[in-house]
Amino acid sequence: MAKDANDPNATGTTFISHLIELRQRLMRSVIAVLGVFFICAPFANTLYEYLAAPLMLALPEGNTMISTEPHGPFFVPFKFAFAFAFGVTIPYLLYQMWAFVAPGLYKHEKKAVFPLLISSSILFYLGVLFAYFVVFPIIFAFFTGTAPEGVAVMTDINAYLSFVLKLFFAFGIAFEVPIATVLLVKVGATTPESLSKKRPYIIVAAFVVGMFLTPPDVFSQTMLAIPVWILFEIGLYFSKLTYRKKQDKQEKDDEAELDPTG
Repeated sequence: MAKDANDPNATGTTFISHLIELRQRLMRSVIAVLGVFFICAPFANTLYEYLAAPLMLALPEGNTMISTEPHGPFFVPFKFAFAFAFGVTIPYLLYQMWAFVAPGLYKHEKKAVFPLLISSSILFYLGVLFAYFVVFPIIFAFFTGTAPEGVAVMTDINAYLSFVLKLFFAFGIAFEVPIATVLLVKVGATTPESLSKKRPYIIVAAFVVGMFLTPPDVFSQTMLAIPVWILFEIGLYFSKLTYRKKQDKQEKDDEAELDPTG
């Protein structure tokens, strides 16, 4: 006999099944991160050498990185290996999240969410690569080149790791701006025309965001704020296309209602 949807026992069973599924997906996510970490762990020192390369190239001849903690040379590369494993598995983690909520979504929502997850992952990786290949060589050359006479630039390996991870996160999130812009227009929260009029405020907001997400120096903030502005313009362009398609669909639906015989 089928259970009544209003039956408290049926509701409790459904809730427990959701908790079980959530636990399973969390376990899969943890296993994925740990699995990639264990693969990367033997190469932890090599990975850190690649991470430190932009700074090492910018340091004056004879200067090196240092460790101010006895356990630093051992633990810091493993910390980066874990962060690297987490970054590599981001698409899988997002997929697990999507798979958990997908049964409660409508068909058209499923079609929209999955491409969104893929594009978000790609943009996040692009932000990280932009930071590593474009921003790091510029800011490290600037920082080391402005050191006062007699000051040897020797960065602690743990401090360097914290610095670059903050920048990776900041640029990864910043590169999601086009997605956020298109989503705001798609859900009807704003229009491309309204966003265009608010461009000066958004530019100021980009610098404010850069101030909070990057280390406390104007150079890093500017290096983040300018790409955010450019990415906003890209998102604004695609939001106009989305808005135009939405209006065309609305017009066709209105015409169909006025003339149901077609």
